[in-house]
Amino acid sequence: MSKVEDFLSSIDEKEIVEAIRKAELKTSGEIRVHIEASTEKDPFQHAVEVFHYLKMDNTKESNGVIIYIAVESKVFVIYGDKGINEVVPENFWSSTKDIMQEHFKKGEFKEGIIAGVTKAGEQLQKFFPWQHGDVNELPDSISKGDDDE
Repeated sequence: MSKVEDFLSSIDEKEIVEAIRKAELKTSGEIRVHIEASTEKDPFQHAVEVFHYLKMDNTKESNGVIIYIAVESKVFVIYGDKGINEVVPENFWSSTKDIMQEHFKKGEFKEGIIAGVTKAGEQLQKFFPWQHGDVNELPDSISKGDDDE
């Protein structure tokens, strides 16, 4: 088993997917979690590449958010598309990352991810509230990669 498979249990993954669904209930925004073993690239630049690879830049209102985690590299990035970045407070992503990092330092990976998803969802709801006719544009499942395996 790889570190990606060991990172979260299947129950943890189900709880994260449920948190994503709950966060997206009241917003047109989209949240994805992507986990992979490691990256040799700059983590932020790679998160942007994964964002595009997952077609998160195709949302109607440019309001997708990805939480990218490279398990073995021990790095994570939160990246929001231009629609959400234009409206959230300036320090929003770093404050969200701080909350997640506090959990991660304690080995509480599921809790950290859920905290990040929840906080992103609150901002998406505030600036991109759900409206009649909104559809879930992207899967809620956790995507996984194994670039360096």
